[in-house]
Amino acid sequence: MSTNPTATQPSDAQVFAVDQLTLDDVRAAAERIKGQVVRTPMMHSQTLSEITGAEIWLKFENLQFTAAYKERGALNALLLMPEEQRARGVIAASAGNHSQGLSYHGTRLGVPVTIVMPRTTPTVKIMQTESVGGNVVLHGETFDEANAHARELEVERGLTFVPPFDHPHVAAGAGTVALEMFADGPDSMDCLVVPIGGGGLISGMSTVAKAQAPEIDVVGVQAALFPSMYNSMKDDGLPCGGDTLAEGIAVKQPGAFTSEIIRDRVDEILLAEETDLEHAVSLLLQIEKTVVEGAGAAGLAAILSNPERFKGKTIGLVLCGGNIDTRLLANVLLRDLARSGRLARIRVRLQDRPGALYKVMGEFDTHNVNIIEIYHQRIFTSLPAKGLITDIECEARDKQQLDSLLESLRANGYQAQLVEMA
Repeated sequence: MSTNPTATQPSDAQVFAVDQLTLDDVRAAAERIKGQVVRTPMMHSQTLSEITGAEIWLKFENLQFTAAYKERGALNALLLMPEEQRARGVIAASAGNHSQGLSYHGTRLGVPVTIVMPRTTPTVKIMQTESVGGNVVLHGETFDEANAHARELEVERGLTFVPPFDHPHVAAGAGTVALEMFADGPDSMDCLVVPIGGGGLISGMSTVAKAQAPEIDVVGVQAALFPSMYNSMKDDGLPCGGDTLAEGIAVKQPGAFTSEIIRDRVDEILLAEETDLEHAVSLLLQIEKTVVEGAGAAGLAAILSNPERFKGKTIGLVLCGGNIDTRLLANVLLRDLARSGRLARIRVRLQDRPGALYKVMGEFDTHNVNIIEIYHQRIFTSLPAKGLITDIECEARDKQQLDSLLESLRANGYQAQLVEMA
């Protein structure tokens, strides 16, 4: 078949059939990219298995050079292009992992790579893409505007557009993740749990899974704020949009080709709430000592929020990426500590007089609760002029230790309460 775009017609005009993505295509992609991407480890997690009640096997795609599986599909697409196309160069619209994977391998192969990003893209992502050889063009305020400009440049400059997911070559490259999981994982798996954005990863992985083990349960996971593929499969109308931690799978319009593959080869799609995504990111760092982005933690988030659905099963879970802003990661970890009761803010009403705060500190000392910050509020309060509100941020062993402190404060006549997270 011919799937090479021309310089006069954007490549998204192509229509692909489901049978253009087969196990043989994925196996061929695996041979093509062999030695040029990291064969990431697949390991059993004893602790996560105990927590979830399932046997959890993790595929660490966050250990790729650019910290995401996207390298596989981008490289396969590049290697399948005729030399003259590669010489002219390729272009993509992306503010995430696809841009880095395409730029890295394009530069390695001597292919000029242009990446169009919205002007709102964080500077760190622009710098990461440029550091691996991509020529970044900033255009528009949204991804849609950037994508439209990329398609214009594709025609104007005679470049080849490399889509992030909606193409058999890209999906076949992504599917090599599953080949390695079947080769390196347990003797048999009951279930694969795979994040879904545009659908390229799960299209390739489900193709492998259903061909090698037809009885296997293939489950996709989307962020609840971006249920685009979920809506497509269920003919539902859930709202799509918002500020999700899993921006790597925050896709409003899933691929046309990948949608057909998913309809044919995926058993179910689940939605992951933001609190579950945050908890999963935190658990993976604490337990596995591995950094994942929100999208990379989506599979674990779905398992944690649906324990009965997965109980007792042997599950292959792909950690598809690890590109997360360090400040955001710090916020996620601190918020998770707060939800678990290890960090808290206690609000106490006091009289504005010498020694009042000192007495309260004695209660914290007695219960061995560490004080981090203290805030006084005398002005913006409805208390009498001689009163004040004191917020005390503190660190405890667990929620039970905090509850014991609060009971003691109240028993000694203080009005004390936890300040809940918004």
